[in-house]
Amino acid sequence: MSETLKRQVTVQAGGKLEFVCPELEAGQTVEVIVHHEPVKPRRSAWEIINDGPRERLFKTAKEVDDYLAEERASWDR
Repeated sequence: MSETLKRQVTVQAGGKLEFVCPELEAGQTVEVIVHHEPVKPRRSAWEIINDGPRERLFKTAKEVDDYLAEERASWDR
């Protein structure tokens, strides 16, 4: 009868995996299956911003500051 052992491991440098399982005997033949989710490439903040709509609501940092000041002032009304 076969038995399934499941462990979650972290990939080490060079793609190396270390799987320690005291239940297995030295010299025993086993089958190892690795299932992983593809790694999504990391994008810089500039790439994310540039992928957004071309028309920006605010053109400058001052416009943003003015808008936020106006919003904060409306809370007190």
